[in-house]
Amino acid sequence: MAETTDLLKEEVNRALEVLKQGGVILYPTDTIWGIGCDATNRNAVDRVYKIKQRDDSKALIVLLDEEGKLQRYVRHVPEIAWNLIEVTNKPLTIVYSDVLNLAPNLMASDGSAAIRIVRHPFCQELIRRFNRPIVSTSANISGQAFSGAFTDISNEIKTQVDYIVNLHRDSPSGPPSSVIKLEDGGRFNILRP
Repeated sequence: MAETTDLLKEEVNRALEVLKQGGVILYPTDTIWGIGCDATNRNAVDRVYKIKQRDDSKALIVLLDEEGKLQRYVRHVPEIAWNLIEVTNKPLTIVYSDVLNLAPNLMASDGSAAIRIVRHPFCQELIRRFNRPIVSTSANISGQAFSGAFTDISNEIKTQVDYIVNLHRDSPSGPPSSVIKLEDGGRFNILRP
C-alpha cells in the first residue's frame, strides 16, 4: 500500500508542475481517461481544443475536488444542485448558468459551464493541491469513437500532451458521467443519463 501511496504522490507532483506551467496532461478520472489543463488558463484551454481538433464553441467539462468550491465558480448555486450532488451514486456533471473565474473560452455561448465534483483519489489530490479547477475532456480526436480505456488513446493524442500520468493504465475505465443542465425555477434537463 505504501508503494501505491508514494506513486500517487509522485504522479500528483509531476502533473501539478505541468499544470502550473500552463501545460496539458493526460490523466485518469472517475469516468474515462481525460485531457486536462488549468481551467482558468485561456491558452491552456486553447491547446486542449487544438489537441482534440474540437470546435471551441463546444464547451468542456470542469472538475472540482469538493462541492464547497463551487461558489468560487458559479455565481448562484441552486439548492437542487446541492441535493443532486449529495444523493448521486455515480459521476454527475451539472451545467450551471452564470459561471465566473473560468477561462472565457471554456464556457458555452450562454455563459454556462459543465462542472463535476470528482470522486477519484488522484484527481481530488491534484485539484486540492493545485487549488484551481481542471479541464476534463475525453482523450480522443473530436468525432472519433473512444471507449475510455488508456489502451484506446491514439498516439496522436499522447504525443501532443505535456505529461501522461502513470496510474491506472491497466484498469478499465468507468462510464461517462451523467450530465444535467439546471434551468430556472429548480427544473433540470437531463442531457446524458
